[in-house]
Amino acid sequence: MKPTISIQYCPKCNWMLRAAYFAQEILSTFSDDVHSVNLQPSENSGKFSICINDEEIYDRKIEGGFPEIKELKQRLRDSINPNKNLGHSDKK
Repeated sequence: MKPTISIQYCPKCNWMLRAAYFAQEILSTFSDDVHSVNLQPSENSGKFSICINDEEIYDRKIEGGFPEIKELKQRLRDSINPNKNLGHSDKK
């Protein structure tokens, strides 16, 4: 079964557009590898996290900021489809 990606964001911080951008990039790159990408407004102020199914792979507070899209795609690839070539976004 293909995984579901969840992006939880703080609507009070106006991070919905950032979450939507990340969702767009994930769907563009991993359209054959994921079931869906869900955007979830958080009740916790300052929250921005990304999960594969129920496993958190990114938390803004722990990481100290937002991920670069290249880094996020590499993390997702490593969990979802390790053999996938990300082209110019791939690790050197």
